[in-house]
Amino acid sequence: MNLTHIEHLGIAVKSLEEAIPYYENVLGLKCYAIEEVADQKVKTAFFKIGQTKLELLEPTSPESTIAAFIEKRGEGIHHLAFATDDVAACLAEAEEKGVRLIDKAPRPGAEQMMIAFVHPKSTKGVLTEFCMKKPQE
Repeated sequence: MNLTHIEHLGIAVKSLEEAIPYYENVLGLKCYAIEEVADQKVKTAFFKIGQTKLELLEPTSPESTIAAFIEKRGEGIHHLAFATDDVAACLAEAEEKGVRLIDKAPRPGAEQMMIAFVHPKSTKGVLTEFCMKKPQE
């Protein structure tokens, strides 16, 4: 598996408006992008620290997986995302090694990324995402 670095940590929050000031005013980070991903029923805010990003995830619907996560576990770290140059190959290799997939194929995500998740029951409780920049068309 060709993973290059930790791309981001996804953090579930009830409200971006309430969460962003902590990251900016206390930690001194700068929110550089806010984006809604309608098909995932989520609004995201991004911060960069070194080569890694923090992605805050606010549900935009009670049916959002982020809303369900917050309801069950509360706000906090939701997932760990690894950068790769081939999400499909990572999925194939993970499945070949017995890892349970959430996504069978890459799908569009925030920041012009192609993403895919593997199930936390196969990864010692850590929801894991593979992501890569969308190829230029």
